Amino acid sequence: MTTFEETKKLLEHSTFYYIIVTNMEGKYSYVSNSYKESFGRIHGPIEGQSYEITMHPDDTKVCEEVSVKCFNNPDKVFPATIRKHDGKGGYVFTQWEYKAMFDENNQPSGIFCLGFDITDYMSYHDQLKDVQSLLDQKEKVLKEIAHTQSHVIRRPLANIMGLSMILAKMEIDQNLKNVCDMIIESSRQLDNVIKATADKTYN
Repeated sequence: MTTFEETKKLLEHSTFYYIIVTNMEGKYSYVSNSYKESFGRIHGPIEGQSYEITMHPDDTKVCEEVSVKCFNNPDKVFPATIRKHDGKGGYVFTQWEYKAMFDENNQPSGIFCLGFDITDYMSYHDQLKDVQSLLDQKEKVLKEIAHTQSHVIRRPLANIMGLSMILAKMEIDQNLKNVCDMIIESSRQLDNVIKATADKTYN
């Protein structure tokens, strides 16, 4: 208990960390000032109320599962991500570390929780996932374009080059032969550009 009391005293006025303690009935027996300021304005006096009042209904099961782990492993702490009501119809994302508490007779007395707000982090994380998804889609499109350039466009281009070479070897006047040579050279240049673009896309 001494460690918990020292931690509470140290972080009582922290604007970053939340501290809560729940008893074996699942009711708040202690909440730090930062927790009161963030959630007391929504739910009123919190101490003495059930831990469930501040959170998303689906996350109560997370608390139960993590609490069981704590009592089965009293020397360890366990993480939990919990959504809390923000008073506006939405939720604040919070990250916690849970640890089992025991009384002087070494009997379970409650759960000590240290947490903080990760809403901004979750927002940035979701934005990053959206950007990554968009990049993946664009990469797929680029590869499709590269495939089209390599296999669809270059095929008729090769035919044009081949036909121009055949035509250049036929008995034609010099002017037409010059035109054929220019078509062949332009086709080669275009083929090199397409190949270089496709190579960059694949790499």
